[in-house]
Amino acid sequence: MGPERPKNPAKAAAYRLIVLMGTVSLFGDITYEGARSITGPYLAVLGAGAAVVGVVSGLGDFLGYALRLVSGYIADRTRAYWALTFAGYSLMLAIPALALTGNWKIAAGLIVLERIGKAIRTPARDTILSHASKEVGRGWGFGLHEFMDQIGAVMGPVIFTTVLLFKGNYGEGFKILLIPAVLSILMLARAARKMPNPQNLEVSEKYRQFPGEQEMKALPRLFWFYALFTFFSVAGMAHFQLIAFHIKASRLAADALIPVLYIVDMAVAGGVALIMGRLYDKAGLRFLLAAPLLCLPVAWLSFTGGFALALLGVAFLGVVLGAHETIMRAAIADLTPVPKRGFAYGIFNMVYGLAYLVGGVTMGFLYDKVPVTGLVVFSVLMEITAIFIFLLTGFSRMKAQH
Repeated sequence: MGPERPKNPAKAAAYRLIVLMGTVSLFGDITYEGARSITGPYLAVLGAGAAVVGVVSGLGDFLGYALRLVSGYIADRTRAYWALTFAGYSLMLAIPALALTGNWKIAAGLIVLERIGKAIRTPARDTILSHASKEVGRGWGFGLHEFMDQIGAVMGPVIFTTVLLFKGNYGEGFKILLIPAVLSILMLARAARKMPNPQNLEVSEKYRQFPGEQEMKALPRLFWFYALFTFFSVAGMAHFQLIAFHIKASRLAADALIPVLYIVDMAVAGGVALIMGRLYDKAGLRFLLAAPLLCLPVAWLSFTGGFALALLGVAFLGVVLGAHETIMRAAIADLTPVPKRGFAYGIFNMVYGLAYLVGGVTMGFLYDKVPVTGLVVFSVLMEITAIFIFLLTGFSRMKAQH
């Protein structure tokens, strides 16, 4: 299922840009996923309590999503997509800087700073990818990028764990992560040099000369229904962290196996990305229904049986994440006009982050307070609501606008 040989210069340029941006994300994921797999224990080693770890994690993730609305708006107003992407990836250097501090407060600030960097770069980066994916297929373009991205997400924790095993020192692990962080920025510089105006891959000459004529185009009504669909799809998704907590609390597996499950989750997400992308390009927006349908069994598998079912639940979660990162990102490009694309990605990511927070908090509360069937019922109701919105608003009758 490899990419077809480009038959025209525009498609060849699009493939080059997607692969370069995928390489940027690969090295970036090695850096921050490697760190995210261990920042909780590291803060504890520095003297932080469980409450601090929870606040730092929650605040970082919230800012990492919420600020994308602002950065997406700025991206569209300034068209400085490369500059914003550079700024965001530069803040990733906060990760190797963790090796230089022995104070949990400074470490917490650096962890949150890296999440802010992700908020700055993501809408601009996805807008760049949306222009390139117009030439090769929205789903395939985002799927190829996600596949490369998840290779890094798997490699990062493996590299950090290996360093810990041989060096027994967190600082050494963070120092090693300076290498992929620098490589990510260097690859980004190469991508920007190769394609300084990625919008030329998609928009017309008229738009490039007279952008003001398109400037007042509002986001279409269907986009807002899509945002609502996204909220319920994501709110019903059981988080890996909660599944891992359940596995440990229920003594379903040894602690040493839990990081392996995270690697399985990331590997499955990357493995299905290319397939999801191809299916989206063939079926169009109708294929978005796969996101809530695939999520329906995750909570039941993860929380109501033994280790084998929980492992299957983690695998299903990986498939769901692969769908979210591929087809749900690709759909934004098919639903929105070019002048509003960055802002649309900002809104999408903010809604995604809010749903992730609401769903996680609700499921965590239900897990503590009621039988586990309550958590499963909540998850299923959220996904059924997403399916209802999908069917009600006409996505099933639309094709992607390639």
